Amino acid sequence: MTIGIVGLGLIGGSLAKSFKFNTDYRVVAYDIDEVSYKRAVLVNAVDEKLNDENLGECDFLFLALYPEATVNYMKENAHLIKRDCIVIDCCGVKEYVCPPLFELAEKFGFKYVGGHPMAGRQFSGFRYATEKLFDGACMILVPKPGEDINLLDKIKKCLVKAGFAHITVTTAERHDEIIAYTSQLAHVVSNAYVKSPRAEAHKGFSAGSYKDLTRVAKLSENMWTELFLENRGNLISELDFIIDSLTEYRDALAENDGERLKSLLREGRCRKERIDEEWRELE
Repeated sequence: MTIGIVGLGLIGGSLAKSFKFNTDYRVVAYDIDEVSYKRAVLVNAVDEKLNDENLGECDFLFLALYPEATVNYMKENAHLIKRDCIVIDCCGVKEYVCPPLFELAEKFGFKYVGGHPMAGRQFSGFRYATEKLFDGACMILVPKPGEDINLLDKIKKCLVKAGFAHITVTTAERHDEIIAYTSQLAHVVSNAYVKSPRAEAHKGFSAGSYKDLTRVAKLSENMWTELFLENRGNLISELDFIIDSLTEYRDALAENDGERLKSLLREGRCRKERIDEEWRELE
């Protein structure tokens, strides 16, 4: 089995380490940053450089690039991919990426399924990649309508080797709608929250709540700007909702309305408890 990986940042680097350290698969990889590639070779996470000659030897090809770069790479290299290769991108948005890659897969005869690994760290780059990043994690898959179930089973068997424990299958539209809430909004809120003047004086006054809420404020502005803009409609809807919701809390405080404030807090607590209980029942 030959695994091809394009992009050796946190996700691509962790994929390389996971497959190389936990299987006997051959791993060929490429990164535009030569230093990242050399680091991967130095720790034996990669067997050789992915190039025009061996791209056609890949059984699986993982694209761990930004969305625009992913689409561009495939437009330039789709003709080099063998017909039974399975291509999976790892982008955080799917409506921008999946349609053009479905078209390329249809044109050149290889298989393509959109992917989004639900794992990460607040740091980026190969130096933070780890073979344990995907242990117990979920991979979201976005197949074309009516895709063969046997293909998804083959993908699942491969992903298990990298540590993934759960697979969620959805559409590109549904993915982007939900990810705007579960991931993108959280990054915006965290990034905005840490801009308070009080953040400079938090030492000695903060514990778990501060750490949890500010963890993802340390983000890659280049990557997240692209992700936010490519999913701006869904993200704006989530921002509008939370702004309206926060205004309710502010108004209750401004009006010294203890009963209204208590009611708002109770609603949030009960909703969290109900959601947690529903998930426990599904596990």
